[in-house]
Amino acid sequence: MLGTGIIKGLATTAKNFVGSFHDPERMTTIQYPEEQAPIGEHYRSFPFLISETAEDPMGTLRCVACQICEKECPPQCIYIVKSKDKKPDANGKQQLYPVIFDIDTSVCMSCGICAEVCPFDSIKMDKVFEVAATDRFSGLLLDREQLAKSNAYYNQIRPSEALEVDTRLAADRKAAEEKARVAAAAKAAAAAKAAEVAAAKAAEAATAKPAAGPSDQPPAGAPVASATPPPPASS
Repeated sequence: MLGTGIIKGLATTAKNFVGSFHDPERMTTIQYPEEQAPIGEHYRSFPFLISETAEDPMGTLRCVACQICEKECPPQCIYIVKSKDKKPDANGKQQLYPVIFDIDTSVCMSCGICAEVCPFDSIKMDKVFEVAATDRFSGLLLDREQLAKSNAYYNQIRPSEALEVDTRLAADRKAAEEKARVAAAAKAAAAAKAAEVAAAKAAEAATAKPAAGPSDQPPAGAPVASATPPPPASS
């Protein structure tokens, strides 16, 4: 019959319209901003920097200012200045660190390439979307203090991804500690061997007898030469 599809569509629309007043499954509208819809784990907004602890974010940044994210950023919205000196990171290893790390979120297109290319898992994509500001330049240009967030926050917004990263980093740290332990044991064994060889040589030198040689003393009964010349004979 002509128009059957149109009638079925109108019936479905009417059913959904009536149900939106009394059926909770049809009530898709929320009272924003008092209520907020849940955001999926893989939603991304803008990048942020990960620090190991919230108590000392600048001292425990994972970033070593390698500048790979700055070079790979398509809109070139990342600006980094690396330090001239090194300081210990959260694991006690001497590392460079960013003196300046700025991201212009007014230019950032949330592509996530910076997070993908980072070899230290120090930059990840955030889920904060309420970033309106009254000043385009000062309000949307974020420095390292504003970008730094703790690893606990990262575990909160992306639990499965953060668990995989933490497991991998823990395995890398364990392997590095084992390598350092083996190297220290080998160094200690070499030092002990060298000390043992030196002690053996010293003991051998102490117990060795001096070589026999001609005596400097004249034999018994041999005449002793006088040191003064004899007097001249009288004529």
